[in-house]
Amino acid sequence: MKELVLNTNLKSLKLLKRGKVRDIYELGEHHLIIIATDRISAFDVVLPNGIPQKGKILNALSLFWFGFTKDIISNHVLIGETPHLPKEERELIEGRAMLVKKAKPLPVECIVRGYLSGSAWKEYQSYGSVAGMKLPAGLLESAKLAEPIFTPSTKVETGHDVNITFNELQNLVGEELAARLRGVSISIYLKASGYAEDKGIIIADTKFEFGLYKGEVVLIDELLTPDSSRFWSKEEYEPGKPQPSFDKQYVRDYLEGINWDKNPPAPELPPEVIAETGKKYQEAYKRLLGAKSSL
Repeated sequence: MKELVLNTNLKSLKLLKRGKVRDIYELGEHHLIIIATDRISAFDVVLPNGIPQKGKILNALSLFWFGFTKDIISNHVLIGETPHLPKEERELIEGRAMLVKKAKPLPVECIVRGYLSGSAWKEYQSYGSVAGMKLPAGLLESAKLAEPIFTPSTKVETGHDVNITFNELQNLVGEELAARLRGVSISIYLKASGYAEDKGIIIADTKFEFGLYKGEVVLIDELLTPDSSRFWSKEEYEPGKPQPSFDKQYVRDYLEGINWDKNPPAPELPPEVIAETGKKYQEAYKRLLGAKSSL
């Protein structure tokens, strides 16, 4: 199916939550079905337009990365039969659905940065530091850092997430859990970025989410997608300026350019911005998974 899927309204399942991009349905007491729609958000606001096939790309990439990193940490994905659904509902969510364990999300986003970009670059310009960590003087925009840094933020249901220091994370979740989240996040980033570079993509930064399932910390939500990461072209990489990317930075740049105040309601995206963003997602999908054709 090639049509745009902005919302799912499955009558045969109970809707638990409609997130910025995903619709989450309950399946019994311990399982969920997470459906990646074609919605797109920027600056924590859902835009009125979607990006065709985006949900299928996010789902395919997340499933790949969950498998790729399961030697580092367990995740919430369940391999097995999905529930029987009416034909029209099954067709609607085909390629978009993930059956998962019902974990309790931790209230933080675990961001790892290997390069100096985005909000980290802005903070560095003002203070010479990122998330309270002092960095060497004289770094350029998009510079590769000597080693990846861990810069957590709070996770909120509405409004903008707030960057916090590692000490603040320790106060929020405890010292032991904070250390575990940092260690696992950096390990995943290092393994994934090595794979991606072989495919011609630099993972400049990315965010992870974790939850608790039966007392165990597990990796949840999405993983290493163009929504949750900055993907740059390795062959075009040149520090000292913004980089060509395969993610939604193109949408952010457009919205910055029209001076939107980043509060709802979000403006409509022009057709050319939608089309170009779709191409970037497709290119990331094809490079990382070796797909021979578009979804």
